Amino acid sequence: MSADINATLQNITAFCELDVENLTQHTVKQTKPTFSASLRKQYTYAKRWAFSTYVASKKTTDRPSGWHCCGQIFEDSGSVHKHVSSTHEAEVLKHADAILQLILSGAEDESPTLESSREELVDVSRWIPDTAHVDEEHLVKGEGEVLLFYCYTQLPDPQLVCTWQKALCQKLHLTGKVRVAVEGINGTVGGTKVATGLYVQAMLSHPIFRTMILEDFKRSDGGADCFTGLKVGLYKEIVPMGVDPDTLSFRQAGVHLEPEEFHREVEILLTKGDSCNDTILLDCRNFYESKIGQFSKCLAPDIRKFSYFPDYVDKNLELFRDKKVLMYCTGGIRCERGSAYLLSKDVCKEVYQLKGGIHKYLDHYPDGFYRGKLFVFDERYAISFNSDIISDCRYCGSPWDEYQLCSTRLCCQLVLSCPSCRHRGHTACCPTCQRKDGASGGGPPPTLKEECECTDTRPRIPQDAL
Repeated sequence: MSADINATLQNITAFCELDVENLTQHTVKQTKPTFSASLRKQYTYAKRWAFSTYVASKKTTDRPSGWHCCGQIFEDSGSVHKHVSSTHEAEVLKHADAILQLILSGAEDESPTLESSREELVDVSRWIPDTAHVDEEHLVKGEGEVLLFYCYTQLPDPQLVCTWQKALCQKLHLTGKVRVAVEGINGTVGGTKVATGLYVQAMLSHPIFRTMILEDFKRSDGGADCFTGLKVGLYKEIVPMGVDPDTLSFRQAGVHLEPEEFHREVEILLTKGDSCNDTILLDCRNFYESKIGQFSKCLAPDIRKFSYFPDYVDKNLELFRDKKVLMYCTGGIRCERGSAYLLSKDVCKEVYQLKGGIHKYLDHYPDGFYRGKLFVFDERYAISFNSDIISDCRYCGSPWDEYQLCSTRLCCQLVLSCPSCRHRGHTACCPTCQRKDGASGGGPPPTLKEECECTDTRPRIPQDAL
């Protein structure tokens, strides 16, 4: 089994290193498609995928390493690549055009970039754990948990990883969300502990994710019912910052600090108090996350999405000039790209990030410098590690930190409304939505989401006072 996997990986690696821009060197000039610069990269990716698929279709089944094409047997990947490039470029380019159409039809910012029928053609059974020794009921019933993880690693064939992840989660009855991209994987899944244990085992044993270790999986109480279903998709970024990973790589990230090291740095910062003007403790999350839980004395940007973070940095460069920055987020992944972006501006003295994020920190220091709840992107909304409540009810101002969705149809805002206020009918995110909710009756739903004073009064790119 190991030899088969290695042979497959060698084939995929060779395909990725191929100079596909020269694939059409024998093609008549006028048949070569012309694209703008913005589309050329996508077309190159489509050609690579088409070429890889064509080569894979010629793999022989009667020998561990070999390809059969045009009555010839090719013993190494280099020779079959050369043959396909020179003899079958017309078929490859036709396939590439079809793939490009798939890419362009699914190129929305937060929509999967590819949903291909290729899923039905790829055999990923070798990477699915054998569950014959496990009672099927144990995969569905029993004590559960939620896993949070990510891994930045170059994926030669992200669509194959997508197909595998979907099959793996379905086999283990896991729900959740998994984002896959050329740059790696980011996911949160829930199920029984038997199922999540098998999932982690499958991840750690896969050759693509050999850099991952057991501690990379953050665990919390929960289960499959924490998610409405399973969503596995192929995206441009595994965390949506809106900056091309080819332009800004995770490899340019700041220095990682273990929870113990980060704790000491925050302790020094807090000990100095107001006299400390050379260090910033920066929360990379959204405003509704930091509202219910944060580190003491942090800077929490008033942003609604992580994709607003680059604009926030650009508008506040002087705030970070010559400062030492300590960054943190939920599980660490947003800091990977966020710290890289901040460093690319060349204004900070030093940039550090909390390895494993708040989740790992709270595992070590539940009563440390992070107070309140930790927001999570599932049906739980938040998990607790300490008993502090740092936020207030939207309506009466009493301590309250349990989010619920605005009661107005199609509004996606979260609202903090205590039981007493909810009992009095205050169930919307703001008075504007509350009036809509009361007047909606049986009429048609509004055409726009979040059309209320919550969004009208919130600037898209906030600027802190310097």
